[in-house]
Parts: sequence; structure tokens; C-alpha cells
Amino acid sequence: MARKTNRSNAWQWSRTAETRRVLLQAAREVFTEKGFAEASVAEVVERAGSSVGSLYHHFGGKTELFLALWEDHQATHEQNAISAVAKARAGGEEDPLTLFNVGARAFLEGSWARRDLVRLFMDGDGPPGFELIRRTRGREWVRQNAVLLGAGTDPVDRVTVAVLTTIIGEAGREIATCSSKREANKVLEATLRLIRRLDPLRDDEDEED
Repeated sequence: MARKTNRSNAWQWSRTAETRRVLLQAAREVFTEKGFAEASVAEVVERAGSSVGSLYHHFGGKTELFLALWEDHQATHEQNAISAVAKARAGGEEDPLTLFNVGARAFLEGSWARRDLVRLFMDGDGPPGFELIRRTRGREWVRQNAVLLGAGTDPVDRVTVAVLTTIIGEAGREIATCSSKREANKVLEATLRLIRRLDPLRDDEDEED
């Protein structure tokens, strides 16, 4: 009986996950085509072949659906960067700036792969409170980058990490508006060269030399 219940629970979980995935994909299509304000729940469920009741059951409404799409996008960015850095470390890489650029490359490649979402989230057309959520996530990103770079807590270190994080974010937005993969790759490589040139880990004595 317990085994049958476990199979039933697994099936139900799989069905729920698939329903969420289909609704999120439909939301991605509708939001990127029309923006948040002009999109409607009816359009999303029609695209998904689902029902309004199912959407509200899984997400709660249009705002929650938009935020779930944002969270999924951010989680994919983070997971790709974490995986790339972990792979580089497993290969013997220890230099913090090199690891930082490995993570930056993964982020920027994701910005091209999901450029429709990057453009959606950067145009300011979101639900009330979205800008605060985005700024809060930005501060957490700076904190994570500070850990990766081994930066200290003094003001110069903090502003250096903030500037580098801003460079990556702006490059991601620029890549999302590129007309071709080749053009996007030029922006990506130029960004990584700029970061290496700034070298936040270089000692003041080295700069004077």
C-alpha cells in the first residue's frame, strides 16, 4: 500500500511540475510579446492549453506568474555560473579573478540564450514592487561576487566589486539587444578583457610599478 502511495505521489508531483513548466513557458511567450501590463491571464492559459483555475492554483495570479518567471530566470543564471566555476575549480583553477570571469562568461552566455527574458525584465514594465525585488537581488549578487573574489570589507573593495558586478549586468543587457550571436560574442569577450584589465586583486605596489 505504501509503495502504491509513493508511486501516486511521484506521479502527482511530476504532473504538477509539468503543469508549472507549461504555464511558465506560455507566460514567457505572452509577456515577452506584450509586456506585463498588456498581457492577460486568459492569453497565458490559452497558450498553455490550461485553465484559469489551474494558473491561480499554481501561481496565484498574473503578478505571481511574472515573479515566478523572474525567479526561474535568475535561478538559471546562478546555477549556470555556479556550475561553471565548480567545473573550473575541479580542473585545478584557483585564481579568484579567473574564476570570476568563468562565472561572468556563463552569465553573459545565458543573457544571449535567454535574451527575450533579459529584455522583458530590463524595460521597466513589471508589477508593483518589482524594482525593489530586482535591487535586492542585485545587492545579493554583489555579495556573492565579493565572496568569490575574496574581497575585503573596506569601502574600496566594496565599490570595486559593485563596479565589476554592474559591468557584467550592463554587458548582459547589451548582449540581449545584439542582432547576432557573433555580435554578442564580441561584447562578451570585450567585457571579460575589461574585467581582467581592471584586476581588482592587484596590489597597490604592483600598480605603482
